[in-house]
Amino acid sequence: MSTENTAVHTHDEEHGETMTKKKIWNVFFILLGITTIEFIIALWLVPKGYIPGNIANPVYIVLTLFKAFYIVAYFMHLKFEKIGLALAIIVPILFIIGLILVLTNESHHWIDLRG
Repeated sequence: MSTENTAVHTHDEEHGETMTKKKIWNVFFILLGITTIEFIIALWLVPKGYIPGNIANPVYIVLTLFKAFYIVAYFMHLKFEKIGLALAIIVPILFIIGLILVLTNESHHWIDLRG
């Protein structure tokens, strides 16, 4: 039994060493920077007319996907997991995003038919 406990304890220590306080603060400042950029775009660039809304929306989506990656990878610890577990989560999310895009496109088709 002591061998099993040692193996489990070693695995926990390895996992704990991957997320140090420095790494957590680095990820925090990356997320803060992305959020700051989003706020600058939303509260200053778009209202003043420097960036049109149809360009700002895709930029928001890309920045939000970057934030989602950092949150899932570091704070949910998927970056440190095996590839099988990561794929078990990522692949269904990609299918859900695809479904949302298809349904959005289909809804525009139905709206055009009603008009």
